[in-house]
Amino acid sequence: MTVYVLAQLKIQDARRYQRYVDAFLPVLLRYGGRLLSADTHVRVVEGDWPCDKAVLMSFTDEDHFRAWSQSPEYRKIAEDRIAGASAQVILMHAVSG
Repeated sequence: MTVYVLAQLKIQDARRYQRYVDAFLPVLLRYGGRLLSADTHVRVVEGDWPCDKAVLMSFTDEDHFRAWSQSPEYRKIAEDRIAGASAQVILMHAVSG
């Protein structure tokens, strides 16, 4: 079943975060992920949103997501994301039916 990953980021070190962004897409694609949106100009329609960026990705299933997120390639580039931004990352399953 398709899963979606939503990341909300507050960027603290733009240089380190950009290094992550530059390396991100090839690693995502290697594990079958799809980048659906990466937006620094989201429109808040309800509530407060203290972040700078939202990223939405999809994977065929949770196994593909885990293979990507736990891969040596991703863990290496994620060092720059962790150093450059704080994040809330959630995993959501698609609605079946």
